[in-house]
Amino acid sequence: PAEVAFDSAVNILVADGLHNARVAKFTPDGVFVKSWGGRGTAEGQFASPRSIAVDAGGNVYVADRGNRRIQVFDNNGAFKKSITTAGDPMALCISPGAHQYIYASNSNPVNDLDHGGEIYKLELDGSVVGRFGHAGKLPGEFGTVNAIDCRNPAALYVAEMGNWRVQKIALH
Repeated sequence: PAEVAFDSAVNILVADGLHNARVAKFTPDGVFVKSWGGRGTAEGQFASPRSIAVDAGGNVYVADRGNRRIQVFDNNGAFKKSITTAGDPMALCISPGAHQYIYASNSNPVNDLDHGGEIYKLELDGSVVGRFGHAGKLPGEFGTVNAIDCRNPAALYVAEMGNWRVQKIALH
């Protein structure tokens, strides 16, 4: 498993991406409900689902690292759409509130810290609102972002595997 998210019924959704290339859904008590996906490039298939988030409407967003997209499903696993405007996303976060945004990392590969590194701010439909940062080791630069926390409307917390740190990024 790479990451977990919870829907409004507190079901557990798992991005099972390091070996299985699927999303698994469990009840709040941990009882397996279903899974969807598999390795591939078609709609509903994954190269490596690395991050997962759920919006207020119950839609499930999966960072499909390697296929350069975010795939969106309904809460039962039916494919809805692909978002291809955020590079090769490895980390996702959906902000709380009445107007939700997706924050997605265009994470650079661990073996190429000079490539990518941006963090995108997207509408739920995939429209790019903005982006910031680039690959590097200085403050405000990123090295293989593997997690983003966007619960605070004034800041992002960004965890980086490549730089072995967490940065707090003020939002304006």
